[in-house]
Amino acid sequence: MIRVLASDGMDKAAAAKLRDMGFEVVEQFYEPEQLGEELKDYDVLVVRSATKVRKPIIDAAAGGRLKLIIRAGVGIDNIDADYAAEKGIKVTNTPNSSSASVAELAIGHMFALARFIAAANVTMREGKWEKKKYKGIELAGKTLGLVGFGRISREVARIAQALGMTVLYTDIIGEAENCTCEYCRFADVLKRSDFVSLHIPFLKENGPTIGAGEIAMMKDGAYLINCARGGVVSEEALLDALNTGKLAGAGIDVFEEEPTKNLELVNHPNVSVTPHIGASTAEAQKRIGGETVAVITEFFGR
Repeated sequence: MIRVLASDGMDKAAAAKLRDMGFEVVEQFYEPEQLGEELKDYDVLVVRSATKVRKPIIDAAAGGRLKLIIRAGVGIDNIDADYAAEKGIKVTNTPNSSSASVAELAIGHMFALARFIAAANVTMREGKWEKKKYKGIELAGKTLGLVGFGRISREVARIAQALGMTVLYTDIIGEAENCTCEYCRFADVLKRSDFVSLHIPFLKENGPTIGAGEIAMMKDGAYLINCARGGVVSEEALLDALNTGKLAGAGIDVFEEEPTKNLELVNHPNVSVTPHIGASTAEAQKRIGGETVAVITEFFGR
């Protein structure tokens, strides 16, 4: 029997479907020092973001049954994918499942910042009525700059245009075909945008994409949204920009360390924060489960 370990859990319907097809599905989280040895007895590992599959784990699992690692989500930066491939283990993801959910969260953070929704929630629960303090702005008529233009970013662009925003974008692969948004150089996106939203992977060897120098290029009073990956933005540089007023606010779903210990950033009055919930909708998890099943069944010819 083909054995599947879902170390960060799995959609119930997806797990049931795999079991009905004759797969054994085990939903169990293991600490890093245990995971590699346990994987010797599994053919497939399914992870979300909590489990990190690094070289020592892959080394410990090598020589066992492990043939496939699936990231139930978009980014695979929590997996040493190239190293796994060298060991004969295929690594894949579910790129089509969570685009709408992450895009809506990015837009949600923009609304929260523009209309002081997060701050007003806190102060009202403290018994304050600060109506005159929260004079916000409308998103309509503002310019949104997108860094990276994959599936999630394109969905953000679609929603933003429906709201009446002008959308600019930049991407390492260049200009997209049949696109109604304006393609720009990275620096021009930063300089011209009222809101900048990031939709790119984090490459540890490259460091943050947005640091002090990049923030300096942005408009005074602009907003930065990161629902991509922790590390893409230098939290130190971001805090400095918020404290000096260079940036009016930031919407953050991902952090350099998770769970984050950066309480100064989390508690900043001009920040809207969520605990890495971009794909945490019922709809996205159902789609991710379905795509995970499809990957496994195709891989094993079922």
